[in-house]
Amino acid sequence: MSGFSKIAIVASDAPAAQAALKELCSRYNTVPPEQADLVVTLGGDGFMLETLHKYRERAVPFYGMHRGSVGFLMNAYGPDGLEQRVARAQPVAVHPLSMSATDRAGVLHDAIAINEVSLVRQGRQAAKLRITVDDTVRLDELTADGVLVATPVGSTAYNLSAHGPIIPLSAAILALTPISAFRPRRWRGALLPHWASVRFDVLEIERRPVSAAADFTEVRDVASVVVREAKEISLTMLFDPEHNLDERVLKEQFLT
Repeated sequence: MSGFSKIAIVASDAPAAQAALKELCSRYNTVPPEQADLVVTLGGDGFMLETLHKYRERAVPFYGMHRGSVGFLMNAYGPDGLEQRVARAQPVAVHPLSMSATDRAGVLHDAIAINEVSLVRQGRQAAKLRITVDDTVRLDELTADGVLVATPVGSTAYNLSAHGPIIPLSAAILALTPISAFRPRRWRGALLPHWASVRFDVLEIERRPVSAAADFTEVRDVASVVVREAKEISLTMLFDPEHNLDERVLKEQFLT
């Protein structure tokens, strides 16, 4: 199929995605994802993230079609001319974040995040966090509901909801964004070079417990979390030229 000889099609549980799966499988020859050199994903952004995580070690490109709710990472759905669409689709390489979280018992938990790594308070009291960037303490104490580090792809997700900046994919930077900051009141976050290593230390662990999440992986009662770009991991998504992801990110910044 236009350079891809083995195609897999996967779909979310949404009725529209399941109907599209049935339609496409009746029209195109498919193989299981474990044998494919291209994975077509039917659903929304959440399902695309699940698929990227599930099959990331396959090192194959992913072509999403929107059959869910949010479809920022998806192309428009259409059953016709799949071969031609895939052939002219433009690849976008995505490097996820690596999270190394140490819990209160001293156990280390490793995970990756395509969108963001977030630290959020577990109880009624605000979290207190110390933020260190590349071995230099940049904020002695942040009192907030939490804080997150977002990739350019993830900058339009949770990061945007927390009033963080939208980042063009080619900018090679990460967003460090507080979630409902109380002190310092005027701190709105920072933009960091993509190679930066960010460490969060939880202050007053007993009274103010904090959880850390890398996309779908959550660690409770963390003591410290280190976040960096996992440059050694590269995921490829394919986009129709008329639905170019760089253009979508640019347009998002002018929405009113």
